[in-house]
Parts: sequence; structure tokens; C-alpha cells
Amino acid sequence: MTTHSIDLSKAKVAVLMGGLSAERDISLRSGAGVLKALQSKGVNAHAFDPAQKPLNDLKQQGFTHAFIALHGRYGEDGAVQGALELLGIPYTGSGVMASAIAMDKVMTKRVWTAMHVPTPQSVWLAPEDQTPEAIAKIPAQLGLPLIVKPPREGSSIGMTKVTHASQMAEAVALATRYDADLLCEEFVTGEELTCPVIGSGAHVRALPVVRIAAPDGMYDYNHKYFTNDVQYHCPSGLSVEVEQEIQRLVVAAYRALGCRGWGRADIMLRATDGKPFLLEMNTSPGMTDHSLVPMSARAAGINYEDLCLLLLQSASLDHPLEGAQQA
Repeated sequence: MTTHSIDLSKAKVAVLMGGLSAERDISLRSGAGVLKALQSKGVNAHAFDPAQKPLNDLKQQGFTHAFIALHGRYGEDGAVQGALELLGIPYTGSGVMASAIAMDKVMTKRVWTAMHVPTPQSVWLAPEDQTPEAIAKIPAQLGLPLIVKPPREGSSIGMTKVTHASQMAEAVALATRYDADLLCEEFVTGEELTCPVIGSGAHVRALPVVRIAAPDGMYDYNHKYFTNDVQYHCPSGLSVEVEQEIQRLVVAAYRALGCRGWGRADIMLRATDGKPFLLEMNTSPGMTDHSLVPMSARAAGINYEDLCLLLLQSASLDHPLEGAQQA
């Protein structure tokens, strides 16, 4: 990975937003916020929607850096990161490999399990394994309630909380609309938490934990972005010891995946024994007015505009091309 100091007087920054994923609308909102923040700091920043323009236009139009405000497929999964590597344009967030692994919840679980990071028990079914008999066995394997989700989507898209075995078929049908593979996960009853991480290498640090209180314990797509029914607590109200342990675990999970720049981990704190379980790592978290990274950053004394500038200054490349001109 190569990082470098950004001369803002010479930089021309593309805020990548929109894109082709199921999270396009949220990405447009994130991108609009980031764009306004960077411009308010005097950055020569412009909106760029990869769904409307070829990425090669970035080079032709003289962009020197990219702030990735894309969410989901093609923006958070290593695809656009790989293109930016080839173009030699430093970008915010994790590199190609970490982005690809973190976007795939099955692969994330495999890495975390190997590194002894606690994550809920799960059953993964490839398309050829999704027989009625295999699906019918899952409630007995994981217990009820359980979560059925597509392994490569974000923002809780396609996710169902199954409380009765009779709901499995409908839950599977919804999840497989978004992904051919299927992930069924043990439901951990307890506090829902999220914890952002910023930095790379030895400079990684966790920001304050946010505790989420959603109606009926379901923090779904609608509650995340379109209602005010969810209560967010930051400071979290957890004991200092518990908060610090969660932050330690989240940094370990971030490093295990090879993340850099920034990210946000989702965690469940089991009610019966207070044990934390990592659910996923978001490598291009939301930056809307409902988003949790800005909320946590504010609690740490970092306002939205300064946060966006801090993230931009972390823009980097995995492998600069020999002879490539860097800003």
C-alpha cells in the first residue's frame, strides 16, 4: 500500500456515488453529503456516477483522487477499487482484496473464524445445495429465530428474521432475489451495536461505539434510512470495560480482513452472557444524515466536514503502477 500527502491546492477529487447496486439511492445521499463537505473545505471536488460515465473518464478529466461513496456491489466489493488501481488514482477505503472479502459475509466469517474473532453460527448454501430438504433442516441446526440473508448485499437488503419454520421458503425466495448464494445465521438476542474504525496499519483506532435500539429488534433497511423510530445511543451507555473490549475486538476484525482507511463493524452483544459477536464489516459505510460513522465521529470530537477531509487524506493505492503519475 502506498500513501502520500495530498496537496489540496492541486488535487481534483471525484466523489464516486450512485453506481449500479441495490443501494444506489443511499449512495447518492452519502455522496451528496461528502461532496458538500469537501467543497466547504475548499477541495476541488466533483460528483461522479459510474452508472452514467465510464471510469476511464476519471483519467481523461484529470481527477487525481477518488472518494468512494458507493455502497454494495461494484462499489464496495473490490470492483471499482481494482479499476482505480489500474488507472493509478488513489482512493479512500480498503483495497481490492479486503473490499472483496468484507463484501462477502461467508468469506468474512471464514477469515474471522480462522483468526478466532467470534461471529454467529451460520449455514451457507450454494445454489445447487438449496434443496427443500436442506432448507427445512436449517431451523433445527441454528435454532429459532434465525436470520436469512444474501451474503453479498448491504443495508439489510433481502434480509428476513425467521421466527417460525413455515417462513423459511418466503425468506429464501427474498434473499435469492439478490444473490444466488444463501446465508442463514444464528440470531443473537441482545444489544445491537456498531463501531467505526479509522486508519491503517499501526495507526488504526476504533471510534466510540453506537448502541442501536430498533423497534422489535429489527434494524432493517427502512429503519436505517427512512424513519425516525430507531434510537441511537452514543455514548453507548455500556461500561468502560465492555466498550473497550468491543473496540479491541473490532480493530482485530478490521486488521484480520486487511482493511485500511476506514470501516464500520456491526456487533451483537448477547444478552445472556454479554459476549460480543461480529456480524459484518462495512468498508464503505453510509455517510447520510442517518449514518452512524458521522455520529460516532462527532462523539469523538470530529465534525462531518473534518471527517470527510480526514478520510480523503487517507486515499491510497495497493500497488502503484510503475511510472504512473501520482498527485
